[in-house]
Amino acid sequence: MNVLLVEDEPRVADFIDRGLRAENHGVTVAENGGDGIELAKTGDFDVIVLDLMLPDMHGYDVCQRLRQDGQHTPILMLTAMDAIEDKIKGIKLGADDYLTKPFDFDELLVRIEALVRRSHNFTPSSNVLTVGDLELDRELLEVKRGDEPIKLTAKELAILELLMSSPGRVFSRTRILNQVWGYSEDPLTNVVDVYIARLRRKIDTKGREPLIETVRGHGYRLKPAAAG
Repeated sequence: MNVLLVEDEPRVADFIDRGLRAENHGVTVAENGGDGIELAKTGDFDVIVLDLMLPDMHGYDVCQRLRQDGQHTPILMLTAMDAIEDKIKGIKLGADDYLTKPFDFDELLVRIEALVRRSHNFTPSSNVLTVGDLELDRELLEVKRGDEPIKLTAKELAILELLMSSPGRVFSRTRILNQVWGYSEDPLTNVVDVYIARLRRKIDTKGREPLIETVRGHGYRLKPAAAG
């Protein structure tokens, strides 16, 4: 994923830049609206993250200019203004989503990825995810390990699909919470830990090699299949 970040505050820009690059996404930073507009015209970006309070022009004007110029790249606005009328104005001018500062990086990442999936009419490259002897059929909503079927609830399936989508990648509790339960869920809840424990009881049992790993202080990951 290639991201255009239009943000003049160095600390915020660096925070987002480092976080996205850690997720293996490409990032181009513009420090003002004019540069952002020019880069958007010439670059091949999957999403634009646009701050509203820029030194040369308002982010609303940047968004409006891009849409008037025929730019259809999804735009996520960042702002400290949280009034509902501000959000409505941004959406009316062509923004696709709106995130209020301060924000959690995992929520930003989830929203960006959702915008990109929708804009690309995303469909999974395969209906079946396989990691070692664990298999998840996304169309039939069926899971099995080896030849044994495993019955999971909808939430358990959603968590497992997320973990299986990137074996070895660590997903924070906040990321899992936002992805599976949505943004309104209390981030202090232990519901993620409860569901991970349930998954382990169903998947990592009967003497099988444990697949779901805890990365202390960071979150959870699915152990990648051994090479060869």
